[in-house]
Amino acid sequence: MKKALLVLAVLFSAFAANAQQTITFPKEGEAGCDAFLARSFRKGVVPPFSFEYGGKPSKDFIKGWTFSSTKLTPERAGETLTKYAWKDPKTGLEVFCKVKRFSDYNAMEWVLGFSNKGSKNTPQITAVKVVDLACASAGKGDYTLYYADGSNASKHDFAQMTKVYEVGDNLEMAPAGGRSSNQAFPFFSVSTPTGGIVFAIGWTGTWIADIERPAADRFRVTSGMKFLDTYLLPGEEVRMPSIAMVPWRSDDRMDGNNKFRHFILAHHHPLDSRGEPIDYPVCTSFNYGDPAPCNEYTCMTSTYATALIERYAQFSLVPDVFWLDAGWYKEANKWQEDKNWCNTVGCWEVDDTRFPNGLGEVADAAHSVGAKFMLWFEPERVQCGSYWCRDHKEYLLNHIPGEPADYCEGDVSYNSHIVNLGNPEARRWMTDEIIKLIRDNRIDYYRQDYNLDPEGFFWANDEPGRRGICEIGYITGLYAFWDDLRAEFPDMLIDNCASGGRRLDLETTSRAAPLWRTDYNYGEPIGYQCHTYGLNQWLPVHGTGAGNCDPFTYRSSFSYCVTHNWKVTNAGFDIREMQKRLAEFYAVRPYFLEDFYPLTDCGEQIVENNIWVAYQLNRPSDGSGYIVAFRREDCPEANKAVMLKGLAPDATYVLENQDNGETAEYSGAELAAGLTLALDTPKTSLLIKYNRK
Repeated sequence: MKKALLVLAVLFSAFAANAQQTITFPKEGEAGCDAFLARSFRKGVVPPFSFEYGGKPSKDFIKGWTFSSTKLTPERAGETLTKYAWKDPKTGLEVFCKVKRFSDYNAMEWVLGFSNKGSKNTPQITAVKVVDLACASAGKGDYTLYYADGSNASKHDFAQMTKVYEVGDNLEMAPAGGRSSNQAFPFFSVSTPTGGIVFAIGWTGTWIADIERPAADRFRVTSGMKFLDTYLLPGEEVRMPSIAMVPWRSDDRMDGNNKFRHFILAHHHPLDSRGEPIDYPVCTSFNYGDPAPCNEYTCMTSTYATALIERYAQFSLVPDVFWLDAGWYKEANKWQEDKNWCNTVGCWEVDDTRFPNGLGEVADAAHSVGAKFMLWFEPERVQCGSYWCRDHKEYLLNHIPGEPADYCEGDVSYNSHIVNLGNPEARRWMTDEIIKLIRDNRIDYYRQDYNLDPEGFFWANDEPGRRGICEIGYITGLYAFWDDLRAEFPDMLIDNCASGGRRLDLETTSRAAPLWRTDYNYGEPIGYQCHTYGLNQWLPVHGTGAGNCDPFTYRSSFSYCVTHNWKVTNAGFDIREMQKRLAEFYAVRPYFLEDFYPLTDCGEQIVENNIWVAYQLNRPSDGSGYIVAFRREDCPEANKAVMLKGLAPDATYVLENQDNGETAEYSGAELAAGLTLALDTPKTSLLIKYNRK
């Protein structure tokens, strides 16, 4: 990655519409974010957020509110944390903004909140934009937005999107259904002629972002909760989404994205009890997919699970983690009654018929071969008729206004409720239940799924005049639940799944990672190539499944994490091929934490079957890396020219084809000018390692 400059030529203005006060940052010679924060968060200026209070825009009154500033203790090295507050002397409403500054990345982030310190209900709070920021430039050139699709169980999940702006253009983005990366993605980069910013939104509900070009020399970026129109009760405090901003300056926007990827690893990757980054694992499932009419793992037994672990050990294929997914709980195996993994959630007791000694027996078997044990849960969703629904309806939310929490409509087998995480008593009860299951069954790692859209539950349970309060309580309760689990088990990682990767955002990334990033057609290689190509441009740690051993299919699943769904009991699998693929993956794997560069400009064509797809993993510290390339089945071209990134022009690099051992030497300048990749046969792949000589 090109050296990030701390002094940018980009100008940034924080303003609300028609604001009197405009703050520009940085001018040449100023210290980047430090200058911006010093100018933006002080008495008598309009800060870089906005809202309406009692129908009036904050720019009209906030400069006259009482202002305070308090230094707080940051969480990690390289961070400073300051709480800024503005208080209305008439109503007692306090608006506070907790601002983090990251000196090592010239980056900043904040979370906005509101607290009613008065004795009466506040006026209505609406149109909250936790960031209201202009990114301006005096240079000539394109103003471009780089963003991505969210997850929708399709080939196109996380596909890279680009919009070049004319004056007056805008694009509004928001997820569907109340899950933060469902069909939209809360990470994006704005680029001006002289630099840009990567933005990351932290809100696991329904956020909204609007990126417009109101004038020839600037972008305007606003973001907040999509649905908020509420008053606050006396003593009530709520938080809004968080927002991170990582400025960059380069001719290649991926230098900005790589800076952001490293920022995520340094400041938003979960830490263990020693303060070290948690290493997300390589996993193996238990022969996924029971025979019909069983599904998932509804017919799995402790005997079979233990035998499979022994089988993997026999073949020297032991992973970091053995992962048991849905269907281990009571009721899920009653396929004669049309019950399955999905319509029995809320029956969170280990099925003692299939696992007479509990799941600890399976965990012990995994531990005996040097692996960990991870278990799937979906505790937020509670099926009608389940134990949790029957015994604790006072803790549940219904999606039908006016009906009791345990009300079911139509076929009760397909009705779900959600635990009211905004109720501290309900959250504490759910936390205690999950902690007990983890302890009793010696579970090392925790996988949380979420297979519904909660937005309707939020709307149905908001009180009149309090739109958004249910969502705020639920989302902040989710964070508290995960934080409590991590406090109880500080070395336990959380795998964040929500019908695949539908709850990816800055806040969840700080607590978890998606080991199963999409529910798209399991194992289909073209889609998996698309997902790796797209998601790695933003997030360095995520995973997917691998079902076959041929190089084209297996390499299509490359990412930092992979979950093997190999059928080690089937005659069609070759032990040597599995061992070869696994060794190859472990060699490439660390490079996904380095710099990632797309080498083929696929755009909307990424899903097509008649193209090449290639990317580069580059380690600047020692000049080594990998090229991963695919010639798809209908691609007529045997050759593809690509230009490598991040190399020293005068250095010599030795390239080695990992399939046939052939080597060649090139200068960095030659590789940057163009390297021709060659594959004579369609539906094949290249894996090339390079080292600086």
